[in-house]
Amino acid sequence: MAPTETPPPAHATGARPAYRDGNVLRWLTAYTASLVGDSVYFVALAWSAQKVTGPTEIGLVMATGALPRALLMLGGGVVADRFGPRRVVLGSDTVRCLLILAVAASIALTGPALWILIATALIFSTVDALFIPAVGALPPRITSPDQLARVTGMRSLSIRLSQIAGPPIGGLAMGLGGAAAAFAVAGLLFALSLPLLLTMRLRPLEPRDEEQPPAPAGSAWQDIIDGLRYIRRQRLIFPLVLVGAISELGLTGTLNVGMVLLNDERDWGPSGYGFIISAFGAGAAASAALLAVIGWLPRGGLTMTATLLVSCAGAASIALVPDLYLAVAVAAVTGLSAGVFGSLNNTLVQTEADPAYLGRVTSVVMITSVGFAPLTYPLVGAAIGAWGAAPVFVGSGAFAGVGVLIALASGAVRSAELPRTRKGTA
Repeated sequence: MAPTETPPPAHATGARPAYRDGNVLRWLTAYTASLVGDSVYFVALAWSAQKVTGPTEIGLVMATGALPRALLMLGGGVVADRFGPRRVVLGSDTVRCLLILAVAASIALTGPALWILIATALIFSTVDALFIPAVGALPPRITSPDQLARVTGMRSLSIRLSQIAGPPIGGLAMGLGGAAAAFAVAGLLFALSLPLLLTMRLRPLEPRDEEQPPAPAGSAWQDIIDGLRYIRRQRLIFPLVLVGAISELGLTGTLNVGMVLLNDERDWGPSGYGFIISAFGAGAAASAALLAVIGWLPRGGLTMTATLLVSCAGAASIALVPDLYLAVAVAAVTGLSAGVFGSLNNTLVQTEADPAYLGRVTSVVMITSVGFAPLTYPLVGAAIGAWGAAPVFVGSGAFAGVGVLIALASGAVRSAELPRTRKGTA
């Protein structure tokens, strides 16, 4: 029987903040378990490939795990809109759980093999293309609009914590029991999320665009085109999506690959790199915790634009500072401002999006960071190899700064506000 959408209890509609709402906390626990499972899975996949193949084949395995996700994610948004995000999340998480546990059993019996790893990466990535848009479309359905910023902050904090906890858990499992144990741990973490998702209550959402109702469901391709047209005609959503995409393309490669090469260029050593990355992560986690607690910021659109400007300036200047400790301080400020920008951008998009299009809107937002941004990694590496770190960091910050200009040029973004937290929810 298909799960029914029932309104959450009174405390989910304004009587208490999201971080005290059991419905939200069940979702958050399930989401965190799934994210940690993702991290453990990727550790198991990479180390298993390293044991049985050479560098070229490792790249093949990891690319196999990225390409279907990027190619199919727009279709995943269509599926989430047609069948409901919880059904899709439950189904995809179940498939991921069974797949990874089956791989663990297979490796325990026969040992890792290249064809098993490639097949696993291919299937997992395909299912991920369904899971990511659906899970991103859930927050507006589990809380009231005035709590959405808090939930977004809690989600961001969960992502940061899973990035910290996942790799050590995967490494420990590999060290104690080998690849089979690591895959088994990942599968069990996916299994942990399922009962929590089953007990989660969803709130009904009213259509936002009554004058222009969604087109009847057609083919998947027609639904994708309809979703893109919906985004294009929205005065607020379109510039927000565009600003988010430009910032991801401008900053992601530089702050990942570029930071490694900058550290090598400055001879700051492994500890220096660790300090910088930790400072950025701590800043981003602090911003997530801030939003989770306060739940609202004034002048949401302008605040988002200002924090993007600070992020661009920080990314551009971190390669110009001569001292490691100053670079660490700049990284912390950059992480803090980038975290606020991302959370506000995501909250404003989800608050504005019509429920009928929420999965497709989420898929377009996510495809930039998950699908396209990693493509900048080799470009950043080649550019730094040719011109050095400083020009590339400055150029990346300037490119991402185009998003600031787009935001300022949009009256809808300048006047955008987060829903106010109701009295009694603080």
